[in-house]
Amino acid sequence: MEDILILCWTEKSMLRCFTLFKKVQNMSQSIEVLNLRTQRDFQYIMRMESQIKGLRSKFRQIESDRKTLVNKNFQELKGKMESLQPLIPVLEQYKTDTKLIAQFKEEIRNLSGVLMSIQEEMGAFDYEELQQRVLSLENRLRNCMNKLTCGKLMKITGPTTVKTSGTRFGAWMTDPQASLKNNRVWYMDSYTNNKIVKEFKSIADFVAGVESRTYNLPFKWAGTNHVVYNGSLYYNKMQSNIVVRYSFETGRVVTQRALESAGFHNVYPYTWGGFSDIDLMADELGLWAVYATNQNAGNIVISQLNPDTLQVLNTWNTEYSKRNAGESFMICGTLYITNSHLTGAKVYYAYSTKTSSYEYTDIPFHNQYFHMSMLDYNARDRSLYGWNNGHQVLFNVTLFHIIKTDDDS
Repeated sequence: MEDILILCWTEKSMLRCFTLFKKVQNMSQSIEVLNLRTQRDFQYIMRMESQIKGLRSKFRQIESDRKTLVNKNFQELKGKMESLQPLIPVLEQYKTDTKLIAQFKEEIRNLSGVLMSIQEEMGAFDYEELQQRVLSLENRLRNCMNKLTCGKLMKITGPTTVKTSGTRFGAWMTDPQASLKNNRVWYMDSYTNNKIVKEFKSIADFVAGVESRTYNLPFKWAGTNHVVYNGSLYYNKMQSNIVVRYSFETGRVVTQRALESAGFHNVYPYTWGGFSDIDLMADELGLWAVYATNQNAGNIVISQLNPDTLQVLNTWNTEYSKRNAGESFMICGTLYITNSHLTGAKVYYAYSTKTSSYEYTDIPFHNQYFHMSMLDYNARDRSLYGWNNGHQVLFNVTLFHIIKTDDDS
């Protein structure tokens, strides 16, 4: 028994206890993020449940007297009911997930209390048992977060105006691969003839205009469709179909590669123009390039890229004209396309790279300042970053979670 007792008043043991304490603190932060996301989506799904119940009641009433209705109307209602049916198991899963997160929060509180007592009382504790509890909780939390990572876009709310600055066109972003403590913001004003990137340590510094660093890129960029991913900036080199990967850590270009056959320099831009031919983006599954080619008749092409080498890993051809798209963004391997960059725009089309299939959608969002020249999804924040006529804005997204099973690859 004495072999497994660790005396926390020794320097080595205190260090180990402190390490566990920090790990529990980090998990606590992750749980809070997960809890906020799940609660927000859960409220939306609960509203959907009431709609399902109302439709079910109405449907039964209609079915009992269907002769009094035009068959077309009956079939439309029946189709709507069938489309909502999949939400029922999802709702039940949300209820389970909410309970699971509450259980995690309680276990975190208990572990934090134990570790605080150790630090305060300098007593003895079975360290190995405590470490196993922390590791078990960490693994369960990771599994839960992985299960809830991906989903289908259901709703866009907002925007929240973060700042008003710069020209009508530009881009701003954070790194979806960064830790929760790393909230650096990058700011790239204008869509052409510029190569200055401004960095801010946090959203608060960004709002206050307190720059932490400025980068002078070796090549000017084209468009506003850049992305920061795992410490590197990916952008389209001006007047070319070359994608550049620039490392913020080294201040150098790591690699650059041409996207074969991709149109550039306003050959296949979005509806607003601005040399927006090549759109680089990231989601839960990695790095992507969205563009158009002559071979695909000017329709959108999606390519998944290797973040290190920029090599094309896979490519999908869609049937949606790039010139008719307002903006686009990836969530969980699905490309969502808006039908305009102006007021009244909505997410109109979705292409799944998992199934190589598309569907038409009708998801409105509020284009508050009338001209959207950048719209990108950040998987860490589960938000859309937008540049709306000189205003930097954030939208929240609600996802219909795809619950993984053992049969899923």
